[in-house]
Amino acid sequence: MRKILRGLMFVLLATAALVLFGFVVMSLWNWLTPALFGWKLITFWQAVGLVILTRILFGGFRGHRGPGRHWRYRIKERWEKMTPEEREKFREGMRRRCGYPEEQAAKPTA
Repeated sequence: MRKILRGLMFVLLATAALVLFGFVVMSLWNWLTPALFGWKLITFWQAVGLVILTRILFGGFRGHRGPGRHWRYRIKERWEKMTPEEREKFREGMRRRCGYPEEQAAKPTA
């Protein structure tokens, strides 16, 4: 039952977001482009089509769990496998790269 409710909620939210983005795109387009470029006005459905097209071209439909999100877990795994000496060496390297003065970078932190 919960899966059905979640699915229904997702469909409703996705539809509401599409309608909202379509309206925003249509409003901005019809407000800006005729005055700036002399282009024609667009309808709501053309605006929805633009939203979908730009999402496909620039963002894709992969959601929040793209391959770039796993870097935190990889870094955490590497950090846990490091010895205390390797961790301190890493910290010193990061301090130097991030612009800390040498005397401040040399001081151990608590």
